[in-house]
Amino acid sequence: MWIVRLLAAAMCTVGLADAMPALAQDAARTQAEVRQLLDFVGASSCQFERNGKWHDAGPARSHLERKYDYLRERKLVPNAEAFIARAATESSLSGKPYRARCGDAQPIPSARWLSTELKRVRVAQKQSTS
Repeated sequence: MWIVRLLAAAMCTVGLADAMPALAQDAARTQAEVRQLLDFVGASSCQFERNGKWHDAGPARSHLERKYDYLRERKLVPNAEAFIARAATESSLSGKPYRARCGDAQPIPSARWLSTELKRVRVAQKQSTS
């Protein structure tokens, strides 16, 4: 019986070793996409509502980056969608939704705004590698 367990453990180890490059690629892709989203926020001329108060793009970016770092340290951001859902959708404290207001346009949920940008980033990435 111990031989079966030993062989099973060896097979799992080999399987994990084979999966490691793919996991590293996923983590690198996630980090790159989140950085692009953070840069997008910071470079925008939009304002962001958090807990009923409007903030300029720079402070909004910094706030989202702190939340991202916190979540990443706890391995809670497996992809950019999780970043949007867990860090950029609502206040962790009050539960109030974040909103973006660009120019004279009506405010929209930040999750929708960032999800649209993520789609644009992925289309551009796909086109650049084709």
